[in-house]
Amino acid sequence: MVSVRTSIAAAAVAAMVMALGTSGAQAWTRSGGGVGPRGGTWSSSATGGCAGGSCSRSHSGTYVGPRGGVVTNSGQTSCAGGSCTHTGTTTGPYGGTVSRSSTFTR
Repeated sequence: MVSVRTSIAAAAVAAMVMALGTSGAQAWTRSGGGVGPRGGTWSSSATGGCAGGSCSRSHSGTYVGPRGGVVTNSGQTSCAGGSCTHTGTTTGPYGGTVSRSSTFTR
């Protein structure tokens, strides 16, 4: 479920990043964390910015389930000239890894 939400979020962020690409140089950072209803914890951080008509975003996150299982997620989205590329990796609590990549244009 983490990778599905991440893919959807990456597409939304990429669209936002493409829209920001038309303005002047912009940079941002964010981080957060919390505790879920069953005691699982999460933390995430991301950085991004736009300059010279291109934009990029990097993110990473960790979820620790109530029984101690750890899921990590990281990725990068870059946009320039109306085309965006996203790559990301999710590692599950038992060591399985899913890598994904996509390219889309507007």
